[in-house]
Amino acid sequence: MAQGIMTGIGFLGAGVIMKEGLSIRGLTTAASIWITAAVGILAGAGFYSALVIVTAMTLGTLSVFRWIESRVPTLIYAHCSLRLERGACMSERDLRDFLSRHGFDVLRLSYAFTREEPGCLNYSMMIRTRRSKHFEKLTKSLLELDSVLQFRISLTGD
Repeated sequence: MAQGIMTGIGFLGAGVIMKEGLSIRGLTTAASIWITAAVGILAGAGFYSALVIVTAMTLGTLSVFRWIESRVPTLIYAHCSLRLERGACMSERDLRDFLSRHGFDVLRLSYAFTREEPGCLNYSMMIRTRRSKHFEKLTKSLLELDSVLQFRISLTGD
């Protein structure tokens, strides 16, 4: 009977695992659902000493890994688009250097130019950094540049 319960709960746990862009969410939730079912089986079977040990181990493990996760550096991704004056436009190398000085890596960069706006060149890119405070510094620097007509920075997910 325990096998049937664990199989069914495993399917429920699999339903909470979601892939969103570059990250996978729900693994801890799925594992917590599964271990909760195991604890319930132990309680139902009357194995109270095992129940206490497994519960303590589970809570300890979850607490330790939450602590570790909070100290691991993470990457923050954002979509960035810039509309620049064509006459005073930065080259790709200058743009990459500018972003690098602000703590960003450029992952994908594309250009756009339309005849409706002949004086403008548009850059669209994915950028990443390890610190969220870099976004504020980048925003201030972009506001100070006369060649920047418009910009948009949109965080992706996290």
